[in-house]
Amino acid sequence: MTTNQKYTQEDLNKILWSAADSSRSQLNASEYMNYALPMLFLKYLSDKSKKQREEYKKRFEGDEKRVEEKMKLDRFYISPKSSFDYIYSVLEHDNLGEEINKVLHRIEESNKDKLDGVFSIDFNSESSLGKLAERNKMLRNLVQDFAKIDLSDVQNDVIGDAYMYMIERFGAAAGKKAGEFFTVRNVAKLVAMLAEPKPKARICDPCCGSGGLLLLAGEEVEKQGSNNYALYGQESTGSTYQLARMNMFLHGKDSARLEWGDTLNNPLLVENDQLMKFDVIVANPPFSLKKWGAENAEADKYKRFWRGVPPKDKGDFAFITHMVETAKPKTGRIAVIVPHGVLFRGGAEGKIREQFIRENIIDAVIGLPAGLFQTTGIPVAVLVIDRSREKGGANEAKKDIFFIEASKEFKPNKAQNILAEENINKIYSAYKVRKNVEKFARKVNFKEIEENDFNLNITRYVDTFIEEEPVDIKANLKELEALDPELKKLEKQMVEYLKELGIK
Repeated sequence: MTTNQKYTQEDLNKILWSAADSSRSQLNASEYMNYALPMLFLKYLSDKSKKQREEYKKRFEGDEKRVEEKMKLDRFYISPKSSFDYIYSVLEHDNLGEEINKVLHRIEESNKDKLDGVFSIDFNSESSLGKLAERNKMLRNLVQDFAKIDLSDVQNDVIGDAYMYMIERFGAAAGKKAGEFFTVRNVAKLVAMLAEPKPKARICDPCCGSGGLLLLAGEEVEKQGSNNYALYGQESTGSTYQLARMNMFLHGKDSARLEWGDTLNNPLLVENDQLMKFDVIVANPPFSLKKWGAENAEADKYKRFWRGVPPKDKGDFAFITHMVETAKPKTGRIAVIVPHGVLFRGGAEGKIREQFIRENIIDAVIGLPAGLFQTTGIPVAVLVIDRSREKGGANEAKKDIFFIEASKEFKPNKAQNILAEENINKIYSAYKVRKNVEKFARKVNFKEIEENDFNLNITRYVDTFIEEEPVDIKANLKELEALDPELKKLEKQMVEYLKELGIK
């Protein structure tokens, strides 16, 4: 049924995408993903467990009781009736969807501390998968495709990266609906770098989606030779929250604390009845979220909105405010993706932005190219907020804001623009060096920003105007004079040809 092939990351990505996509029939990509990714997760758990069981059988010379005891002490436990092989054995049963549901339930029951509720999708749903015949056809194709792949020797990080690859591909295929929770990997990588998490950091993403940005922030700590950090996240969409849990598990981050709920109206990352405080916060919140809960903001039990309540139809500053209030005072750092309107809109948003600037916590504003996301073609920016710049912090003396105009830093692509490695490095290097670069980056003092009414629109501070070469009018007139006899000659020839054709 499966092969013992050793896979490179690229091999595995291609095989998994082909398997997941080839089974798709009546479902659009975002709906189908909710079935394909849990099946991948199940196959990984099952193949790993099967291999481990075989090794224990050899070690304990077939003593089933000792094998079972040992299996139950492992990172996760999959019984023979909870395995992918069991599903394959009932492939032709009419109640295949029901059988898959039972297997997933048994896995959750056996691994309550880590996987309780993680398989929230219904494989027997008529409303999602259609009537019995077409439902069984899709499920059989899906199971048969995954049956060809052996994941028993694949490392956590490889399968985890393949999982992220599939989420990215599904996001691209699904357009807006799937893209809502997916931050393009290279954009996420830049955000994680700008956040600069250090060993021992508590890292949070209050809109964590499928968890990719959190994992990349963790990788920034690992680059420094340390695994000493903790991941926290909250996500409002149930199916996406479960994807994030699977993603953490596949990357070996079982201890990550993820919560399911609305961050603005019901923040769940709390301790001692107070909002948890974090060393680093990274996020790509929904852009200009309507109905974000402005009506509840005045009565917020955590008093987050003391700077002002953002407009009811634009939640951008509500998310930013939450992040600032949950970053550790005098030390916490934030890197957040925002639409450009956040930089210049007036009214309540303008007042909140002015307050942040007066508090001296906005460290950098980085404009990115248009067309980087599946969800929107608009250009976006990254705000770097540093609470170590506030009164009493280590960087209190730093009073400028560093602007980077990186809208031309991309590699063009048919579907969407790509922030390539060289673009990421150029932007991050400019941020670290913090020196003026003509038409690209500039350090701006508080007085100039105040004179501009606290507008942070990047092109107000970084001149991107490119002068065109002056036109030599005399030379152009000479060229036209030289062309005139030629044009007259051609006109005369045309008249002769028309006469020959009998056209006057």
